[in-house]
Amino acid sequence: MVAATLVLGAGLYWFQPWKLWQDATVHEALPVASPSAAAPGPTRSPTTPAAVPSAPAGPQTLAQGTLISHEHTTTGTAKLIRLPDGSRTLRLENLDTSNGPDLRVWLTDAPVKEGAAGWSVFDDGKYVSLGKLKGNKGDQNYEIPADVNLADYSSVTIWCDRFDVSFGAAALATV
Repeated sequence: MVAATLVLGAGLYWFQPWKLWQDATVHEALPVASPSAAAPGPTRSPTTPAAVPSAPAGPQTLAQGTLISHEHTTTGTAKLIRLPDGSRTLRLENLDTSNGPDLRVWLTDAPVKEGAAGWSVFDDGKYVSLGKLKGNKGDQNYEIPADVNLADYSSVTIWCDRFDVSFGAAALATV
């Protein structure tokens, strides 16, 4: 009886089936600047002419794609956005997927394939984790480290690290 209880407890911890009925909704606004890039700007005296801005006045979408379903039904849009301070953010808009254990947001170099053929390709090549999925529904932002070369990555996936499977993914096309 004790062994059965231990096996049941371990199985519940591993699979976390209750998450299938729990939603975590996140509604983040698009950031104005990256939190790590929030350094004070240059100061100017009243006699110094204003500097010409080198970056666009607002956020600029560099690439985007529509999420497709893999292991779980997944919809929404993924956008790579350059903020006015030059930092970059991955933004998930109108995300709707299942909740699950140990979900991550990855930029990858893998091609996005439909159906079961695309479920487990994203850890075969180059990828960078942008962190844990903040919620399985809504709009959310993930800071892209400054040393990440976006040219090396062509897709984004909602990756279940526990079971090595993609919940959904999007191919990123330059805008």
